[in-house]
Amino acid sequence: MQTVNIHEAKTHLSRFVDQAAAGEEILIARAGKPVARLVALAQPDLEPRTLGQGKGRFTLPDDFSSLHEASIQRMFEGEA
Repeated sequence: MQTVNIHEAKTHLSRFVDQAAAGEEILIARAGKPVARLVALAQPDLEPRTLGQGKGRFTLPDDFSSLHEASIQRMFEGEA
């Protein structure tokens, strides 16, 4: 584990972020005392979600694609 002071961390932040992303842990110190730790974030599960999990859990009205059509048209035409 590498320890760097705050000034060095600010000066070379991109390099330390790259090292952390590669799995290295960086301690950031103030006056020689560790105050923070720079580590990579856990990667989210990248497996694709199964489609259709919400089937049957909600319904849409038959006129969904034309709901409030007149109101929307008036907004676009500048009428309140």
